[in-house]
Amino acid sequence: MAITAAQVKELRDKTSVGMMDAKKALVEADGDLDKAIDLLREKGMAKAAKKGDRVAAEGMTAVAVKGNRAAIIELNSETDFVAGNAEFNELLRAVANAIVEFAPADVEAALALEVEAGQTLNDKIVGTTQITGEKITLRRFTVVEKSDSENFGSYSHLAGSISALVVVDGASEAAAKDIAMHVAAIAPQYVSDDQVPAEVVAKEKEVQLASEDLAGKPDNIKEKMVDGRIKKFLAEISLLDQPFVKNGDQTVAQFIDSQNGSVKSFVRYQVGDGLEKKVTDLAEEVAKQLG
Repeated sequence: MAITAAQVKELRDKTSVGMMDAKKALVEADGDLDKAIDLLREKGMAKAAKKGDRVAAEGMTAVAVKGNRAAIIELNSETDFVAGNAEFNELLRAVANAIVEFAPADVEAALALEVEAGQTLNDKIVGTTQITGEKITLRRFTVVEKSDSENFGSYSHLAGSISALVVVDGASEAAAKDIAMHVAAIAPQYVSDDQVPAEVVAKEKEVQLASEDLAGKPDNIKEKMVDGRIKKFLAEISLLDQPFVKNGDQTVAQFIDSQNGSVKSFVRYQVGDGLEKKVTDLAEEVAKQLG
């Protein structure tokens, strides 16, 4: 019988196997989804599906550069042990290189990239999942383009738990890397204070006006004090206003000015941002195994 693309997609969604493996299983099962899942499990190919309910909140970040294009990615695993092994790191490099090469629009498009004959990026991820026994996921990526007059700077901290990618205009790659190091360490949220959304400023002003230490003060005094606090708040979250991590006597703006350049943009990834990490009790886990 003819197997539809929708059937293949449904089986892949349920098992995380490759497209060709999903189609072969469906053909063998005469289109019966449950039977196809059983066939894949019998072959040990649906191992990744059993990991689906686990949270992959560990992992690594990485940056790949090719000409005027760069990509920063986050690849997740369930434990930091797997994130440190050779198979995971080989996959990390392969994923980053594929994304910088093809610049896919989103994660779904990235997973569908054919990176080797008959093998997609998702197939490689599933293959590594089967080797390591842990759920591995491509969580996110950003592709950045630059002009010939601009330079990339990248820096990875703590063996890839944090990565930063910076674009500078006019300054050298070395200067760009120094700023990427600053971004990785200090975690600014915006390049400059004029990029901070009005709603973020309004929310901070609301919080400051409600501060207990302002209670009972005249409105004009409150406004002056809150204005000062808002300026401090903006300086803390804006890259250019922060004290430069390699020289606290100058701001990042002063540093990049001294290099005859300007900062165009930055991206910072930290593994597990926003993900809930499962806390396990080792003694309890061992007791379960022995029980």
